[in-house]
Amino acid sequence: MKKVIVSYFVFLSVLVSCKKEKEKEVEIRPDESKNIVIEEPVSGECYSGSIKKDTILINLTIKGNQVTKGKLSYKFYEKDTNEGTMVGELRGDTLIADYTFMSEGVSSIRQVAFLKMGNTYVEGYGDVVDDNKGKVTFKDTKQLKFDGKTVLSKVDCRL
Repeated sequence: MKKVIVSYFVFLSVLVSCKKEKEKEVEIRPDESKNIVIEEPVSGECYSGSIKKDTILINLTIKGNQVTKGKLSYKFYEKDTNEGTMVGELRGDTLIADYTFMSEGVSSIRQVAFLKMGNTYVEGYGDVVDDNKGKVTFKDTKQLKFDGKTVLSKVDCRL
Protein backbone atom coordinates (compact mmCIF):
# COMPACT_ATOMS: atom_id res chain seq x y z
CA MET A 1 0.00 0.00 0.00
CA LYS A 2 2.85 2.34 0.78
CA LYS A 3 4.24 1.74 -2.68
CA VAL A 4 0.94 2.70 -4.25
CA ILE A 5 0.70 5.94 -2.23
CA VAL A 6 4.30 6.88 -2.99
CA SER A 7 3.78 6.05 -6.66
CA TYR A 8 0.64 8.14 -6.69
CA PHE A 9 2.50 11.19 -5.25
CA VAL A 10 5.37 10.74 -7.67
CA PHE A 11 2.92 10.54 -10.56
CA LEU A 12 1.10 13.67 -9.34
CA SER A 13 4.38 15.54 -8.97
CA VAL A 14 5.44 14.66 -12.51
CA LEU A 15 2.01 15.56 -13.81
CA VAL A 16 2.02 18.93 -12.07
CA SER A 17 5.57 19.76 -13.13
CA CYS A 18 4.82 18.91 -16.76
CA LYS A 19 1.67 20.95 -16.79
CA LYS A 20 2.03 23.95 -19.03
CA GLU A 21 2.39 27.22 -17.20
CA LYS A 22 -0.16 29.84 -18.01
CA GLU A 23 1.31 32.56 -20.12
CA LYS A 24 1.85 35.63 -18.06
CA GLU A 25 -0.07 38.67 -19.17
CA VAL A 26 2.19 41.56 -19.86
CA GLU A 27 0.67 44.99 -19.49
CA ILE A 28 2.08 47.39 -22.01
CA ARG A 29 2.05 50.97 -20.82
CA PRO A 30 2.73 53.98 -22.96
CA ASP A 31 6.25 55.32 -22.62
CA GLU A 32 5.92 57.67 -19.68
CA SER A 33 9.51 58.86 -19.97
CA LYS A 34 8.45 61.16 -22.80
CA ASN A 35 6.36 63.15 -20.33
CA ILE A 36 9.20 63.71 -17.88
CA VAL A 37 10.48 67.28 -17.92
CA ILE A 38 13.99 67.79 -16.64
CA GLU A 39 14.41 71.37 -15.63
CA GLU A 40 17.72 73.11 -15.41
CA PRO A 41 18.66 74.10 -11.91
CA VAL A 42 17.63 77.53 -10.78
CA SER A 43 20.03 79.51 -8.67
CA GLY A 44 19.48 82.72 -6.77
CA GLU A 45 22.42 85.04 -6.24
CA CYS A 46 22.74 88.49 -4.69
CA TYR A 47 25.47 91.09 -5.15
CA SER A 48 26.09 94.51 -3.66
CA GLY A 49 28.59 97.30 -4.20
CA SER A 50 29.04 100.94 -3.46
CA ILE A 51 30.78 103.91 -4.98
CA LYS A 52 31.26 106.72 -2.49
CA LYS A 53 27.75 107.08 -1.02
CA ASP A 54 25.89 105.32 -3.85
CA THR A 55 24.84 101.67 -3.55
CA ILE A 56 24.00 99.09 -6.20
CA LEU A 57 22.13 95.87 -5.38
CA ILE A 58 21.44 92.93 -7.68
CA ASN A 59 19.29 89.89 -6.99
CA LEU A 60 19.53 87.34 -9.81
CA THR A 61 17.52 84.24 -10.55
CA ILE A 62 19.50 82.25 -13.09
CA LYS A 63 18.11 79.26 -14.98
CA GLY A 64 20.69 77.75 -17.30
CA ASN A 65 22.14 80.81 -19.01
CA GLN A 66 18.98 82.93 -18.63
CA VAL A 67 18.34 85.56 -15.99
CA THR A 68 14.62 85.03 -15.55
CA LYS A 69 13.85 87.21 -12.55
CA GLY A 70 16.45 89.76 -11.71
CA LYS A 71 16.13 92.82 -9.54
CA LEU A 72 18.48 95.76 -9.80
CA SER A 73 18.56 98.82 -7.60
CA TYR A 74 20.72 101.92 -7.86
CA LYS A 75 20.48 103.94 -4.65
CA PHE A 76 22.09 107.27 -5.39
CA TYR A 77 23.00 109.61 -2.56
CA GLU A 78 20.61 112.57 -2.41
CA LYS A 79 18.97 111.54 -5.70
CA ASP A 80 16.02 109.38 -6.72
CA THR A 81 16.51 105.65 -6.44
CA ASN A 82 16.25 103.57 -9.62
CA GLU A 83 14.67 100.19 -8.91
CA GLY A 84 13.45 97.65 -11.38
CA THR A 85 13.67 94.23 -12.95
CA MET A 86 16.27 92.59 -15.16
CA VAL A 87 15.76 89.95 -17.82
CA GLY A 88 18.69 88.77 -19.89
CA GLU A 89 21.27 86.12 -20.51
CA LEU A 90 24.75 85.05 -19.58
CA ARG A 91 27.05 85.03 -22.59
CA GLY A 92 30.07 83.20 -21.25
CA ASP A 93 31.10 85.26 -18.25
CA THR A 94 29.14 88.38 -19.28
CA LEU A 95 25.60 89.16 -18.18
CA ILE A 96 23.67 91.27 -20.71
CA ALA A 97 20.18 92.26 -19.59
CA ASP A 98 17.34 94.70 -20.12
CA TYR A 99 16.77 96.72 -16.97
CA THR A 100 13.22 98.04 -16.67
CA PHE A 101 12.95 100.65 -13.93
CA MET A 102 11.08 103.65 -12.59
CA SER A 103 12.91 106.92 -12.03
CA GLU A 104 11.27 110.25 -11.31
CA GLY A 105 7.89 108.71 -12.16
CA VAL A 106 8.95 107.59 -15.64
CA SER A 107 9.32 103.97 -16.75
CA SER A 108 12.46 103.30 -18.79
CA ILE A 109 14.38 100.37 -20.24
CA ARG A 110 18.17 100.40 -20.32
CA GLN A 111 20.53 97.64 -21.32
CA VAL A 112 23.05 96.77 -18.61
CA ALA A 113 26.15 94.59 -18.64
CA PHE A 114 28.12 92.91 -15.88
CA LEU A 115 31.27 90.80 -16.15
CA LYS A 116 31.44 87.84 -13.75
CA MET A 117 34.83 87.61 -12.04
CA GLY A 118 34.87 84.93 -9.32
CA ASN A 119 32.36 85.98 -6.65
CA THR A 120 31.96 89.48 -8.10
CA TYR A 121 30.30 91.25 -10.99
CA VAL A 122 31.93 94.31 -12.58
CA GLU A 123 29.57 96.72 -14.31
CA GLY A 124 30.32 97.49 -17.93
CA TYR A 125 29.99 100.73 -19.83
CA GLY A 126 29.98 101.67 -23.47
CA ASP A 127 28.46 103.87 -26.13
CA VAL A 128 24.66 103.71 -26.18
CA VAL A 129 21.84 104.46 -28.59
CA ASP A 130 18.30 105.56 -27.77
CA ASP A 131 15.62 104.01 -29.97
CA ASN A 132 13.25 106.90 -29.13
CA LYS A 133 10.73 104.35 -27.85
CA GLY A 134 12.01 104.41 -24.29
CA LYS A 135 14.81 101.85 -24.66
CA VAL A 136 18.53 102.59 -24.44
CA THR A 137 20.91 99.86 -25.66
CA PHE A 138 24.64 99.50 -26.17
CA LYS A 139 25.90 100.28 -29.67
CA ASP A 140 28.18 97.25 -29.60
CA THR A 141 28.33 94.84 -26.65
CA LYS A 142 31.76 93.67 -27.87
CA GLN A 143 33.16 97.15 -27.19
CA LEU A 144 32.08 97.34 -23.53
CA LYS A 145 34.60 98.48 -20.92
CA PHE A 146 34.77 96.81 -17.53
CA ASP A 147 37.09 99.22 -15.75
CA GLY A 148 36.52 97.88 -12.25
CA LYS A 149 35.09 101.12 -10.85
CA THR A 150 31.78 99.45 -10.05
CA VAL A 151 32.42 96.06 -8.41
CA LEU A 152 29.59 94.12 -6.83
CA SER A 153 30.51 91.41 -4.33
CA LYS A 154 28.42 88.34 -3.56
CA VAL A 155 26.26 88.77 -0.45
CA ASP A 156 23.55 86.75 1.31
CA CYS A 157 20.16 87.29 -0.27
CA ARG A 158 17.69 88.97 2.03
CA LEU A 159 14.19 87.61 1.69
